[in-house]
Amino acid sequence: MFDSNYKFTCVDRFLNYVKYDTQSDEEATCFPSSEKQKILSKDLADELKALGLSDAHMDENGYVMATLFSNTNKQVPTIGFIAHVDTSPAVSGANVQAVFRKNYQGGDIILEKDGQVIKAEDNPDLKAMLGYDIITTDGSTLLGADNKCGVAEIVDAIHYFLSH
Repeated sequence: MFDSNYKFTCVDRFLNYVKYDTQSDEEATCFPSSEKQKILSKDLADELKALGLSDAHMDENGYVMATLFSNTNKQVPTIGFIAHVDTSPAVSGANVQAVFRKNYQGGDIILEKDGQVIKAEDNPDLKAMLGYDIITTDGSTLLGADNKCGVAEIVDAIHYFLSH
């Protein structure tokens, strides 16, 4: 059964991860495509070790791997989670200013820094977000939600499994 008292850490982790400039380089012929991606990867490996995954490590290509060992004698399937930390080269990933919009009540979303508008009529999925919190950029940079939110979800899931 799910623990309704569990404090999710996903949003806090995500807001931390988007601060890392992990912009990719389209001209690169190596992995990762920019060395700055390894900064977040190294910190992720350290974070996973701090959570208790003793084999967490980053390889020479910036890939982070770790194992959460089974806590049961039952035969259960092994699963893997994969996400990436690089962000698009099209828009800056430096000095990201995330904006936490609590309890979205509908309507257009104005990005404060540059006045861009996320129009509700052009984004029908926003209707499903009524009453939910939404995180956007301030408009000066890319947010990096693809796929730093995936990384945050994976780390939060590990945190949950380790505490239950």
